[in-house]
Amino acid sequence: MKNVKDISLEDLKNLNLVFENIGGFQARNLYIASEILKEFIFDKDVTKILTFTGNLVSTGLRGLFKDLIKEKYFDLIITTCGTLDHDIAKSFGNYYQGYFEIDDKELKNKGFHRLGNVLIPFEGYGKTIENFMQNLLKKIYEKKKEISTYELCWMIGEELNESSILYWANKNKIPIVVPGIFDGAVGYQIWLFNQKYKDFIINISLDESLISDIIWKSKKLGALIIGGGISKHHAIWHAQFKDGLDYAIYISTAIEEDGSLSGAKTREAISWNKIKENAKHINIFCDATIALPILFKLSLLK
Repeated sequence: MKNVKDISLEDLKNLNLVFENIGGFQARNLYIASEILKEFIFDKDVTKILTFTGNLVSTGLRGLFKDLIKEKYFDLIITTCGTLDHDIAKSFGNYYQGYFEIDDKELKNKGFHRLGNVLIPFEGYGKTIENFMQNLLKKIYEKKKEISTYELCWMIGEELNESSILYWANKNKIPIVVPGIFDGAVGYQIWLFNQKYKDFIINISLDESLISDIIWKSKKLGALIIGGGISKHHAIWHAQFKDGLDYAIYISTAIEEDGSLSGAKTREAISWNKIKENAKHINIFCDATIALPILFKLSLLK
C-alpha cells in the first residue's frame, strides 16, 4: 500500500505529485482517472469515446472540448442538442459570468437567460440560432433530403469559425452524434423547417449504424463520460455488444440512490456487460468544470 503523504505549499508547483500523494477522497479518484486516461488515450488499439452534456459548452470548457477534437484525442463524440445550441451561439456572440442567486425576474426584464451562473443574451441565443439554422437547412435541403445527426454537425461546422467544436469535428471528420437531436433550440428549428418541407428527414438510424460499426471494428474501447443522461447511456449501451468498455471514467455529481442512469456508478455497468469485469474504471464525484481542467493537466500536459 502507498503511504498518504503530506503535501506542502512548495509541492503545489507539481500538480501530478500533489494528486499522487494526497491520497484521499476525490483527489485520489481524480489521480487514478488521470492514470487510466493516460493509458488508453495514447494507445492506438483503443477506440476512444467522449460523452458530455451540452450545458458544459456554455462555460469555458467549450474551448477544452474544441482542442480535444482539434488534436484528435477522441474518435467518437456523443452529446446532447445543447452542445449544438451553445456552440452556434458562442460562435457569434458572448456569454457572461453571473451568479446563482441573481434575481431572475430582473434578469428576464434585462434580456438574459440564466444557465446556472452563466448569463445568455436573448438575442444572442434564440434569434441567432433560428436565423443560422433556417439558412443552413435550406442549403442542406437543396443537396439532400435525409441526413444523420453526425452529418448535420459537420454541415453546421462548415459555417462556423475556428473557436467552434463543430468546426473542428468537421475539419477532422470526427463524428458527433446527438441522439436527442430535437431536445434543444437546433432541434426545434429542424422541426419548424420540417413543417414546410415534409420530405426532410433527420435519420437517427444512420447514427446508430455508425456507432455500431465503430464499436464492432474496435480492438479495445475506452470512454470518458462526463455527466449522465442519453449521451452517457448511448456509449455504454453500444459497448455491451463488444462485451463492454475496457477503460471507463465517469465524472458526475448525480447520486445512485435514486436508481438513475446519471448516478449509476461504473460497477453497476459491469452487471449489464457495459463495462468489462477486468476493466480499469473509476468514478469522480465532482463538478466537471473543476475536474476536467485538472484531469487533462495531469494526463496530457507535462
